[in-house]
Amino acid sequence: MKIIKTRPEYSIINVRFLILIYALLCLLTFLFSRIFFINTLHDGKVPDRLNLIVFFTIPSVLIIIFLVSVYNLFLDFFHRRPGSKFSARLLVYFLIIVIFSVAPITIMTGTALNEIVRFWQSIDTASAVRSSNNFIAENYLFHMDKFNSIIRQNDFTSITSLPDDITSVQIFHLSDENWEQRSFMGDEQFKLNIPPALETGFVIRELPRDNAVIRYAQRRSNLIYLVNYYLGGDFDTGMNAIANQSERFNTISVLRENLQPLLFYYYIVFFLPTILMTIITAISFTRRVTHPIVELTDATRRVAEGDFSIQILSRRDDELGILISSFNAMVQDLEKSRAALVKNETITIWQNMAQQLAHEIKNPLTPVKLSAERVLRRWQKSPETIHEILESSMIAIIQETERLSILLNEFRTLSKPIEPSNSWTEIFEPVEETVNAYSSSYPHVRFEIYHTVNNVTVKIDKQRLSQILANLLVNAIDSMDGAGIIELRTDLVKKREVCYCRISIRDSGKGISTQEAASIFTPYFTTKETGTGLGLSIVKRIVNDHEGDIWFDSAENIGTTFYVDLVAEEK
Repeated sequence: MKIIKTRPEYSIINVRFLILIYALLCLLTFLFSRIFFINTLHDGKVPDRLNLIVFFTIPSVLIIIFLVSVYNLFLDFFHRRPGSKFSARLLVYFLIIVIFSVAPITIMTGTALNEIVRFWQSIDTASAVRSSNNFIAENYLFHMDKFNSIIRQNDFTSITSLPDDITSVQIFHLSDENWEQRSFMGDEQFKLNIPPALETGFVIRELPRDNAVIRYAQRRSNLIYLVNYYLGGDFDTGMNAIANQSERFNTISVLRENLQPLLFYYYIVFFLPTILMTIITAISFTRRVTHPIVELTDATRRVAEGDFSIQILSRRDDELGILISSFNAMVQDLEKSRAALVKNETITIWQNMAQQLAHEIKNPLTPVKLSAERVLRRWQKSPETIHEILESSMIAIIQETERLSILLNEFRTLSKPIEPSNSWTEIFEPVEETVNAYSSSYPHVRFEIYHTVNNVTVKIDKQRLSQILANLLVNAIDSMDGAGIIELRTDLVKKREVCYCRISIRDSGKGISTQEAASIFTPYFTTKETGTGLGLSIVKRIVNDHEGDIWFDSAENIGTTFYVDLVAEEK
C-alpha cells in the first residue's frame, strides 16, 4: 500500500527548521558584529571581505531558499498543476500585506538617514583640525625660541643653579670609548643613561624618552653637556589628543563618503532577512493549504491509471479531511473488486494453460504408445523379426520423450519466479559467441553484426543474455527456412533519464501476420510444427524482470525485427 501524506514538500516544519538556522546565523553575526562596527567606525571604510561574508550569510541563505521556493511555485504554475493558481493568488495577497507593512517604515528610515547624512556633511572638521595643528606648531616654536634664548644667555659648563624652565643639566664624559655620567643637576625623571646626541645642537625629540622636554646637547672635547627644557606636563598629552581627534575627523570624512554603501549593507543585513522570512513563510503556507488538493488530484489520476494501492494520510478533520477519507474508502472498495477480478482472470489463465499443456503432452504420447504397441505385437507374433522395427520404434520413442522433456522444462521455467540479476555483463562477448554457434550450423544464413558504441555492459547475467539471443536467433532462422540474412545491431538509447542498450535482430523471413502478432508472446502459441510456444514468452519474462522491454516490427514476405532494451552503462 502506498501512503501519500498531505503535508507538502515545503511545509511549516521546514520553515521552523529555517528559523533555527536563522537564529544560529544571527548568533554568528553577533559574534562578528563588534569587530564589524569597530573596524567600520575606526577606519571609516567598507568592512573587509571576511566580515561581509559573515554578515551576508543570512541574506544569501534566505535568498537561495526564496529563489528555490519561487522556482518551484513557478514550475507548478507553468505546468498548470492543480492548486498552482490558488497558491499564486494567496502569495499575491501575502505580498500585498508585506508591502503595506514595510512601505511606511522604509519611507521613515530613508528620510531620517538622508537628514543625518546632510547634517553630517555640514560639519567642517577640516578647519578644526587645521586650527589645532597650527596652535601646536606656534606653541612649540615659542618654546624653542625661549629655550634658544636661555642657551645663549647662560654658560652651562660652570652653572651653579638652574635657570627658570630648565629641568636638569646632565654632564657625560668619554672614558675608554664609553660615555659615562659625570654629574647631574635637576629633576631625576629626566636623567638619561647615555647621551642622546654626540654633536652640539637641539636633540630630535623621541617619545616617550623626551616626554614634556626639549633637549640641547653641547660638546666640549670629551664632555657633553645635556640641557633639558621643560615644555609642560600637558604638551605631549594635548598633542596626542589633537592627533587622535584629527585621525577621528579624517575617519569621519572617509566614513561620510562611504555612508550610503554602509547603510545599504546594514539594510540588507538587518531588514532584508525579515522580508525574505515573511515571503518564504507565505510560500510555505500557500503550499500547505493547496497540497491536499494537489495530492488528491494526483491520487485520482493514479487510480484512473490502475494503481489501487493509493491511500492518502490526512490529519485534517475539516471538510477536506472528510473528502480524503471518502476517497480512501472508495479506493479500498475498488482494490477489493479488482483483486477479485484478477483472481478470476488468473484462474482462467491457468486453466487455459493446463488445457494447452495437456494437449501438448498428449501429442508426443500418442506416437510413443503406437511405437510401443507395434514392438509388442511384433514380439508376440514373430519375435525373430522384431529387429526390423525395433530401431525405428525406439528412435521415435526417444525423440518424442525428448520433446516432452523440453516442453516440461520450458513450462517449469515459465512458471517459477525468475530472480533478476544484479551483475553487469559486457554485451559483445555473448553476442559473438551465440552468433558463432549458429553460423557454423547454418551455412546458408549470413550474419551481420553492427556495434554502434564500444564497451557497453548490461544489467543481466551472461546465461540469461545468451538465452534471449538464442531464442530470437532460432526464431529468425526458422522464419527464413534456414537461408537468408540476419542483421544484429547494438546501440545506446536513453528513456526517462535511464540508459538502455538496444539489441535489434532483423531477419529477411516471411514475417508475422497481423493475426499472429497479437498472440506472439502468449504461452503455447506457435506457428512451427515442432515448437512449444514458450520460447518468446520466456524471453519476454526475462527481459521484463530485468527492467527491460521487448517488442517487434514485422511485414509479411519482407521480414521481422525484434527489439530488446536492457539497462546499460557505457564505460
